[in-house]
Amino acid sequence: MESCAAVEKEVEKVINKFSAINDHSQRIIGDVISLIEKLRSSIAEGTPDNKVTPGQAEVLNDALTKTKDKLQRLTTEHRDLHGTVSKVGKAIDRNFVADFTATSRTDAFQTERNVMLLNKIMAQHFYRQGMDDVADTLIKESGLPTEDIVPEPYAELHRIWEAIHNGKLAPALDWAGRYSAELDARNSSLEFKLHRLAFMQILNEGVQAQTEAITYARTNFAKFVRRFEKDIQILMGTLIYLPIGIHNSPYKYLTAPEMWIETADVFLKDSCQLLGINKDSPLSVIVNAGCTALPALLNLKQVMMSRQVTGIWNGRDELPIEIDLEPENRFHSIFACPILRQQSSEDNPPMKLLCGHVISRDALNKLSNGPIMNNAFRLKCPYCPMEQCPSDAKLIYF
Repeated sequence: MESCAAVEKEVEKVINKFSAINDHSQRIIGDVISLIEKLRSSIAEGTPDNKVTPGQAEVLNDALTKTKDKLQRLTTEHRDLHGTVSKVGKAIDRNFVADFTATSRTDAFQTERNVMLLNKIMAQHFYRQGMDDVADTLIKESGLPTEDIVPEPYAELHRIWEAIHNGKLAPALDWAGRYSAELDARNSSLEFKLHRLAFMQILNEGVQAQTEAITYARTNFAKFVRRFEKDIQILMGTLIYLPIGIHNSPYKYLTAPEMWIETADVFLKDSCQLLGINKDSPLSVIVNAGCTALPALLNLKQVMMSRQVTGIWNGRDELPIEIDLEPENRFHSIFACPILRQQSSEDNPPMKLLCGHVISRDALNKLSNGPIMNNAFRLKCPYCPMEQCPSDAKLIYF
């Protein structure tokens, strides 16, 4: 944010200076036009055969000198503006890093397994976005096994989400009807909001659609009376304004684009929760998390380079600092060893002792004075009096 503020400060200077130059230029150009108009009127007063008198020549030269001087000042101000604009570019270069290779690992996608995993999550992302043809092409060209990439239910959900944005409610109403009981059990408002939009769509056709709208309300709103009685009363009130049009009534907000956007978002959220899938693809989650972490990592990298300690980061599977992600980007529990005060990893997983206490594998090895091989050695739990064999510890998956 500090980097953005620094650049914004330079941009504001440019805007202010440009506004000042623009106002000044308008005044100068107006003065020059006025001077030339007066000069032309003065010359036009004489007869066509008369020569220019010495007095008129002096006035003409004086006018040309003033005009040239004013235009020269405009040129100078315009040149100064270029200098102010160039400072914006320098501020961007000073506050933002264009080269992100300092925080990347070139070995991450050198193995065939990692490349296949990347192609897999990309294909899944395309399926979730409804881009089936792109996903199919990627699978074909990358040689991914087709049985390993099954189009997720999200592909259907995304198509329905797009249909709502395009004003087409039939697919969403059909889906909500199939899962009506489940949605009601979750106290979801999705189905009612879809029927509300459908009702308003009918009313937008005018007075001739009044009978159809009333029939639709009687057919579909009865099941929602208990939870949405007041909302249904409001919808019935719209019928009074049919002769003058809903757009000219106090209920015009019910036809606003925001109502469609809100319902589309509710559909995506509730449908994903119902089907037990995340509304964001793994690829988009990774990219968003990376964008959040990148500024802090770039700052850290610059500090490490200035102190010549860049080697401590290379080749590690964990970040050197903690990145504070949003709650929606936290998908599993994190175990920190109470002995070594370190977060567990694939190489240092949590281990459950027979007494039920959990420590990291590194801590277990240290307590055992080496790798866990000797069954005769018994260690005492650091939190209770129980003694046990180190090999009895069980790996815990978080």
